[in-house]
Amino acid sequence: MPSHNYTWSFEPKLDWSAVYAGSREIFNYFDNFSKKHGIDQYVKTKHQVVHAKWNDHKAGYDVQVKDLKSGEVIDDYCDILINASGILNNWRWPAIPGLKNYKGTLLHTANWDSSVDLTGKHVGLIGNGSSGIQVLPTIQPHVQHCTTFIREPTWVSPIQGLNQHVFTAEEKERFANKPGELLNYRKGIERGLNGQFGIFLKDTKTNKDTEAYMRSSMKEKLQNEFLEQKLIPDFAVGCRRFTPGVNYLESLGKENVSVVYGEITEVTEKGCRCDDGKEYPVDVLICATGFDTSFKPRFPVVNGQGKNLQDEWALNAESYLGVAASDFPNYMIFLGPNCPIGNGPVLCAIGKSSFPTPLALQAVARS
Repeated sequence: MPSHNYTWSFEPKLDWSAVYAGSREIFNYFDNFSKKHGIDQYVKTKHQVVHAKWNDHKAGYDVQVKDLKSGEVIDDYCDILINASGILNNWRWPAIPGLKNYKGTLLHTANWDSSVDLTGKHVGLIGNGSSGIQVLPTIQPHVQHCTTFIREPTWVSPIQGLNQHVFTAEEKERFANKPGELLNYRKGIERGLNGQFGIFLKDTKTNKDTEAYMRSSMKEKLQNEFLEQKLIPDFAVGCRRFTPGVNYLESLGKENVSVVYGEITEVTEKGCRCDDGKEYPVDVLICATGFDTSFKPRFPVVNGQGKNLQDEWALNAESYLGVAASDFPNYMIFLGPNCPIGNGPVLCAIGKSSFPTPLALQAVARS
């Protein structure tokens, strides 16, 4: 998501470094926001909710919270329980046999250890989803070699008009001081994203034109017939999440990058053994293998009838307007099942579409 639109509308950031900023810059924006508005004083980090149970007598929830530093479990209570943990939060290791046997340095993109120096190392990278696509071009200039393991094709190409761009000092100055400059820029991005909703509707002109553009762009950047056959999908654009993939395709052709296409059958002490029968030793193995994207809460939420929402949503998750669960009073969710997320920045949906109106709250209370 372009940086200037990945902010709260009432708290713009004037000096983003680029159209797509790095993780540290994004973190600093939200961290500074919380400090500026005094939100951090109401937040406890390194604390994990482990259980919540409806208390009929008090008409609220008895909540157990674990202090991850001391291991102490704290008993607490709340009248209303809001689960704002979102969707992409429960990162997972790949389900590959032998992962625990690996003797090198094992990393996951969602739990990154910044103390690990990849300089001069032979690195293995599992996955070519959103995370893997961002990792490869970032580490490629620094590693001695990178072997990237890919098992599926995916659409990777910037959408026209949203290519990567590093802002100049003059552009930042205009955003900061020229009335309407930043607002018009942000509106233009929103119009572009919303106008491209047809990308996700199969066989529409927008869908077909985008597929033709991405196919041509991927071929131009890969310049490799084998990779073109393996990486360019035969399914329509929009079937899977795609990312801008800045410099990803170009990185696949670098001299210090090898592509292994197929399944990893097992992880050995040295690296990965694949379905081609070969073992690929690596010093560091990076798992860009994503998250558990089910809507089940990460802790038991038990209602007055003894039902656990984890069990109720095990097979089919259903919610009221994406913000409430049937038979679980006073339990609210952000980005729950059927929430209005299609494209564009998720912050808009959290701040507007996902927040219940007073009428919706009344309906939830009655249920």
